[in-house]
Amino acid sequence: MTFKQLEALYWIAQLGGFAEAAAHLHASQSAISKRVQELELQLGTELFDRSQRSARLTEKGEELTALARSLLQQRDAALAQFGRPDSAERRIRIGVTELTAMTWLPRFVETVQRHDARLILEPDVDMGMALRDKLMAGQIDMIFVPDGHNDAQLAVKPLGRVDNVWMCKPGHVTGKKTMRLQELARHRLLTQGERSGTGAEYARWLRSLHVQAADTLVCNNLIALLSLTVSGLGISYLPQHCLAGMVEAGMLETLDVRPALPPVKYVALCKKDKQSALFSALIELAQQACDFKLMFQAGRWPASSAMGALGLGKEAATIPGSVSQALVQILQP
Repeated sequence: MTFKQLEALYWIAQLGGFAEAAAHLHASQSAISKRVQELELQLGTELFDRSQRSARLTEKGEELTALARSLLQQRDAALAQFGRPDSAERRIRIGVTELTAMTWLPRFVETVQRHDARLILEPDVDMGMALRDKLMAGQIDMIFVPDGHNDAQLAVKPLGRVDNVWMCKPGHVTGKKTMRLQELARHRLLTQGERSGTGAEYARWLRSLHVQAADTLVCNNLIALLSLTVSGLGISYLPQHCLAGMVEAGMLETLDVRPALPPVKYVALCKKDKQSALFSALIELAQQACDFKLMFQAGRWPASSAMGALGLGKEAATIPGSVSQALVQILQP
């Protein structure tokens, strides 16, 4: 019995199929099938119910999967404790929203890899609810999303907040720029759908105030939503600080609407049964890196009008050295 065989069994069970396990393990589907067949021959029992279309475990398969999980965890612990510093590469799958990807994700990834090249982060950019589904299915290790996911199986750690304001194309709203929320609702509103954490939170907030827009255009893509707003097709809630350069450049206009939009709180989520010292260190780094005020926070950027319009600084801020050391200490074998 080999660890490769146990890995194949474990990830088929976790991800729900041979093809998914093959993709995760960077192997061919035939190789994964062969490893399972070898296990079955060695044990003299079937691990999967061949009468089913899906990869459904038999009773013995479920027992061995539980054992495989324990053995693989012990192997990883041994590698971490006794392996050479330049060995035991580790891949962590993280799920992030578009806004995170556009702001502090590059700086976060760069910082982690600068301090330990063995740790490879694999970002998956999607909507908040889709990321939660992937986390629960074992397709992602941790996610950084808007709060609002109440589940006893999840460990929740606060990250930061996003301040959103109502924006539109300059001149789209004539007359006074200060208005009540009920007045705003007479205009076309460009909103994110409820598969988005931000969209779901603001939909609940509007319903709590008994506000219903006369005309709504729903878009689940933040870049598209921004494009529609800049084009003058409606009014949308957008992150205030990272788009300040576009306001200064005359591409967007901020509206003063009462009551103001509540901030969106971001959290880090992972399954409680997957918590580890490594995950805790990564979440601590994410807490320090989380900053939605500037676009593309990594490296040096040329000082140009285009960069200024996007809200880019001449040089992105750096994570404090004390925080960077946290990951190094955890990863030391």
